[in-house]
Amino acid sequence: MKSFSHAVGSVFQPIFHLFGAILAFFYGLIPNYAIAIILLTIVIMGALTPFTIKSTKSMMAMQKLQPEIKKLQQKYKGPENRQLLNEEMMKLYREEGANPVGGCLPVLLQAPFLFILYSVIKGLANKVLIHGVAVAQPRYIPTSSKMYKSLIASHGQIKAFGMDLNLKPFSAHGSVAAAIPFFVFVAIAVVLQYFQMAQMNNRNKKTGQAMPSQQQAMQRFLPIIFAYFYLVIPAAVVLYMIISTLIRIITQDLMFRAGVSNPNKGGQRMIPAPEPKEIQTKEATTKESKQEPKPSTFKSQAQSRSKAKRKRKAR
Repeated sequence: MKSFSHAVGSVFQPIFHLFGAILAFFYGLIPNYAIAIILLTIVIMGALTPFTIKSTKSMMAMQKLQPEIKKLQQKYKGPENRQLLNEEMMKLYREEGANPVGGCLPVLLQAPFLFILYSVIKGLANKVLIHGVAVAQPRYIPTSSKMYKSLIASHGQIKAFGMDLNLKPFSAHGSVAAAIPFFVFVAIAVVLQYFQMAQMNNRNKKTGQAMPSQQQAMQRFLPIIFAYFYLVIPAAVVLYMIISTLIRIITQDLMFRAGVSNPNKGGQRMIPAPEPKEIQTKEATTKESKQEPKPSTFKSQAQSRSKAKRKRKAR
């Protein structure tokens, strides 16, 4: 297991150094660890924004296809038709450009960045024993950088706004009051995730689109799962999640306002309206049918005429 983790670490080493160098660069501009992490998050989310847009479009497309999917499920009921159902659904996805797992794309893409940032933060607070004394020895950042010198001076503490961002909510804090901001970070991160999902749900209600049951289940449980991770990772990584979620919320809002992710835009299947000639023909036929006398009327008129003739002859 150690050899495997060492092999994985060696592969990611250049990436750790790249992110560490970017973080140190931002700290050199504004000597604040929290601001440096926020700027790094903006850079990462800038690279991920195209995937966020694609994911949002995919989720909206899937919601648009729900009526068609339900029709297919009704048509191909039973386990004997399972293969046919899957084939027809895949065909429908290809025709409409939808992806069933597209909504999970941002979450999947976040995973490696969480691992990278966690490793970099851990490296920044790295300490080694020299003659029995723990001495700060930051990793992954240039030794000539302002951040490196600041970490040496603070004995490896990543302090910003009175918080050591390397600590976790359940780490050893000086007092209960000192631990409160860490739990607040976790609460903010979870609330923002629920808000992002509520933003999507409200959009669905306005457009009248039904949400897939799988997506509903994911929305309920995913923030709870992430809440556990927020409790066991450093506050610096939680700060990254807070800012990245805010950026996704803003991105979705701009997409909704611009109509980029409108599921009804250019995709509604409408019954073609009848041609004007057809309408005129139908109207003319209707008028003729109204004007045409009934057979019973013809019969009554003939009978009255014959009676009149008999009366004349009798006279």
